[in-house]
Amino acid sequence: MKYIILVLVLALQLSAGVVKSPLISVDEKSNIATIKIDKIDVGMSGFISHKIAEDHTVILKNILVTDFDAKSKTATLKMSTYDALRNNALPSGRWTVAIGDEAILAFGYTRGTLISPNEEIYHRITRSVKDLQWVHPDIFATILSFNGHPTPLREDFTKLSISTSVGLVFIYLEEKLFTIDAKSFKILTITDAQLKQDSTQLPFYTRIEKIEAAWWGEGSNELESYEPYYYELLTEANPNNKELQKIVNNFKAKASK
Repeated sequence: MKYIILVLVLALQLSAGVVKSPLISVDEKSNIATIKIDKIDVGMSGFISHKIAEDHTVILKNILVTDFDAKSKTATLKMSTYDALRNNALPSGRWTVAIGDEAILAFGYTRGTLISPNEEIYHRITRSVKDLQWVHPDIFATILSFNGHPTPLREDFTKLSISTSVGLVFIYLEEKLFTIDAKSFKILTITDAQLKQDSTQLPFYTRIEKIEAAWWGEGSNELESYEPYYYELLTEANPNNKELQKIVNNFKAKASK
């Protein structure tokens, strides 16, 4: 039970609210901006809001926290094209990011999806976390079926985030719960969650009986193993995470035996 309590505390911290801070510097050529903030996690994503008139703002860029200097309390943001709201019938405008524009981070962190190996683990975790709005994995399975991906790809998680405003993805692997920013797929925390795993459902627990497959292409094959694949996804997105590397190396050592 103590591990579930840890998960609960974690969720409460991450879903505490949206983080807002004005930009203190902007480098359009390198797509880098900075903000002053007391504390922020590397890997958090968000967007930049630009005021165009009284009570009217426009979103200009996606942002990702790539570095945080605790001494100077300065966070570095990597900017990229904002693609969550596309409409070819609307004008794009010629606004550019400027000092004073507002960085909005942790947007959607009150909504999460849990990738778990079976129904029991899914319910034990989600029922213990009350202040997070859970988006059922059935919705993700429907997105996968529409895309023809029985094996989830990184891009599928991005589409889940955009279409359902999910900010956090939780993945349960070998008695640990990985908390991930849904858009960047960067690991925010790794928490112990020692729950008994008697069975594994592929590609994850869902009540959808069959995820439709495309005729060809990446993601079109059925997922053959749970832990190795999700470890691979996490490693690709977090190549410098030493804690993850240690966990994966231990898993490989056990598998080889």
